[in-house]
Amino acid sequence: MLDGVKSTSSPWHEGELELQRRLGVADQMDPVGRKVLRNFLLDQHREFYPLLPFIIIGAVDPDGAPWATIRAGQPGFLHSPDPQTLVIEAGRDPADPADRGMEDRDPIGLVGVDLVTRRRNRLNGTIRRDSDNSFSVVVSQSFGNCPRYIQNRHFAFVRDPAGQPTSTPVLTDRLTDDARRIIAASDTFFVASYADRDDDGRQVDVSHRGGKPGFVRVDADGGLTIPDFNGNLFFSTLGNFAVNPRAGLLFIDDETGDILQLTGRVELIFDSPEIAAFEGAERLWRVMPDRVVLRPDALPLRWTFAENGFSPSSLMTGSWEEAQRRLKAITTAKTWRRFRVERIVDESATVRSLHLAPTDGEALVPHRAGQHLPIRMVDGAGHIRRSYTISSAPADHQYRLSIKREGRGSQLLHSLRPGDEIEVLAPAGNFTIEAMERKRPAVLLAAGIGITPLLSMLRHVVHEGDRTRHRRPIWLFRSSRSAAERPFDREIGELVERSQSTVHDIRVLSAPAAGDEGSYDVAGRIDVELLKQYLPFGDYDFYLCGPSLFMQGIHDGLRGLDVSEERIHAEAFGPSTFKRDGQVATTPRDGAKPAASAPTRVIFTQSAKEASWKPGGGSLLELAEARGLSPSYGCRAGNCGDCRVAITKGSVSYPSEPSYPVEDGEVLICSAVPADGGDLHLEI
Repeated sequence: MLDGVKSTSSPWHEGELELQRRLGVADQMDPVGRKVLRNFLLDQHREFYPLLPFIIIGAVDPDGAPWATIRAGQPGFLHSPDPQTLVIEAGRDPADPADRGMEDRDPIGLVGVDLVTRRRNRLNGTIRRDSDNSFSVVVSQSFGNCPRYIQNRHFAFVRDPAGQPTSTPVLTDRLTDDARRIIAASDTFFVASYADRDDDGRQVDVSHRGGKPGFVRVDADGGLTIPDFNGNLFFSTLGNFAVNPRAGLLFIDDETGDILQLTGRVELIFDSPEIAAFEGAERLWRVMPDRVVLRPDALPLRWTFAENGFSPSSLMTGSWEEAQRRLKAITTAKTWRRFRVERIVDESATVRSLHLAPTDGEALVPHRAGQHLPIRMVDGAGHIRRSYTISSAPADHQYRLSIKREGRGSQLLHSLRPGDEIEVLAPAGNFTIEAMERKRPAVLLAAGIGITPLLSMLRHVVHEGDRTRHRRPIWLFRSSRSAAERPFDREIGELVERSQSTVHDIRVLSAPAAGDEGSYDVAGRIDVELLKQYLPFGDYDFYLCGPSLFMQGIHDGLRGLDVSEERIHAEAFGPSTFKRDGQVATTPRDGAKPAASAPTRVIFTQSAKEASWKPGGGSLLELAEARGLSPSYGCRAGNCGDCRVAITKGSVSYPSEPSYPVEDGEVLICSAVPADGGDLHLEI
C-alpha cells in the first residue's frame, strides 16, 4: 500500500533522533515525519522532475565511501512512469567516483532542485539497472524540502549532455590549489551521507547546502569547516553523520563546468566559540578529505546568477571573515574602546537614540538581546561611568542606546552630536530572551524607558522568526505618560507587521493628553487585571523592565496567580529594585563570611585612595562614590556584573546574595560590604 512509513516505529533513525533530542523537538517531529515521509512520489513531484536539467545523486562505493555527483540532460530525461519509480536517462561515467556505487540493487539518494523556483524534492531508493544508458530508482522514501538557502540561477547547455567529457580527472588525497579556489568561491554545494538501518537496510541521502560565497572554510590542515544553519529539523544529513561520520561533497564551478568531488571523515561540533561568532550557525561540522577528484569541464551545463539571486535566508547568515573579526573583538571585551556617534534619532519628546560605531573599524563584541553597554564619558567634573541598555538587536550589527533625559549621564549623552566619541566596554547582563523557545509565548512588560531592553528582545525574536520560520508568540504591554513621550511607535508597528500576527502590541497611557485619542489602547497602568483582560492565561515567560514599584506590583500580582519565580524575568536600574519571594532569606554561598562588625579600612589601589567603612554604611560602591571615585555600575542590585572589580587583599560579604555569578577574587561592589578579617584592597 502507498501509505507512507510504518506506523509502529519511529519515522526517524537513531542518529536523526539524537539531533532532534538535542533541540528538544523529537516528540514534535515524530508526527511530522509520519506525515511527510512517503514511500511514493506525489503527483506534484512526478510532474516536477521532468522539468529539471540535472539531478544530484548520492551513492556509496564498494569501499563504503559516500560520493555526491550530478547527471545532466535535456528536461524530460527524468520521468516517473508510476508513483514508486523515477527513471533517469543518463549513461555511465567511468571517470565519476560515484559511478561504482550505482550498480543494480545499490541504494541511492537523489535531490532534484529547480534553481529558478527554489523547489526541491529529496528521494531515497534502490537502483534497478537494465542498461548502461539509463536506470530506474524504486522509491523507498520521498519528501519535499524547504527552499531556503537556494540561490537563483539560469542554466544553459554548452554541448550535448549525452556526450562524454574528454578531460582527464585529477585524483589526489588532499585539496589542490584549484580545488581550494572552487570551494572559496562557492555559495552552494551538495553532500552525500548514509546510515545502515536494522529494519530498512542502507539509507543513502544527498542534500543541498547554501550560504554566502566562502561559507565553507578550508582549514590549515586541509579539512573543511561548515556552518549548519537552521532547517526543517529532519537532520537527514547530520543524523547520518551521528551514526556514520562519513561524507561525500560535490562542488560545481558554474562558469567552467568543473566538478570537484571529495569523500572523507566527519566531525560534528556542538560547542565552539565559532558557532556564536558565525551569524546563523547553530552548529558546525568538519570534513577531513581522504580522496579528492577534480574533473575539469565535466558538466555540459553552465549557470548564470540571476539578478537579486541570493536567497533571503542566505543573506541572513554570516561569513568566516566576519566570524574571525568577531572572535578577535571578543578578546578586547575587558578593554575600553572608543566609539563614534554615527547617527542621532529623536524617538519621542524625552528619548533620544545614539547609533554607535567603533573608531578602530573592527567588529563589535556580539551582544545578546536585552543586555546593556557600559560606557565612559568625560565632562567638566571628570569621568562618568554608566550602563545603558542596548535597544538594537544582535542582527542589527550596531549598538544603539536609547536614553531618556533625566540624570547627569543622560544629560551629557543628549548633548552629543554626530562625530563625538565615547568609550565602551563589552555588553553585559543576564536579562536576555530565548527567541527559539517552542513551549511558551513571552509577555514583555515595559514602563517608560524600560522599553529599551524589551525592544531589543522584540527585534531579536522577529528577526529569528524571519530566519528560522519559527515565530515565538509575543505579547508586548508598554506604558508611557502620554503619546508624545512614548518612543518607537513606528518601529514597533513595523515589527508587528513583520511578525505575521505573532506579536500583539498593547499601548497604555497613564495620563493621556487631549490630542492622544486613537493613539492608545488603554488609559491607566499595566497591572495583572489588565493582563487578564488581554491574555488567554496559560504558561508564559514574563519579562519586566521599569521603575521598582511597577515591577514589584507586577511581580507580586503574577505570584498571586501562581506564576512561578522562574517564569518572571526582570531588569532594574537605579539604586533600588524589587524583591522576589524569599529574597531576604537567600542562602549565602558556601564559605560566605559575615559583614564586618567594626570599622574597616578600604584601600582603592588604582586611584591610591582609602576610606573607612562603618557597619551600616552602605555598599562598597557607595563608599567609593563618597570618596570621589566613579567606578562602573549598572543595576546597583547585583544583577548585571558591571561593577565587578578584583580583590587584592581581604574579603567581602553580601547582605543579599546577588544573582550575577561572581568568580573567586572578584566582588560586585554594588552589593557587597567588607567582611571581618582586616583591611580590604580593591582594584579601583
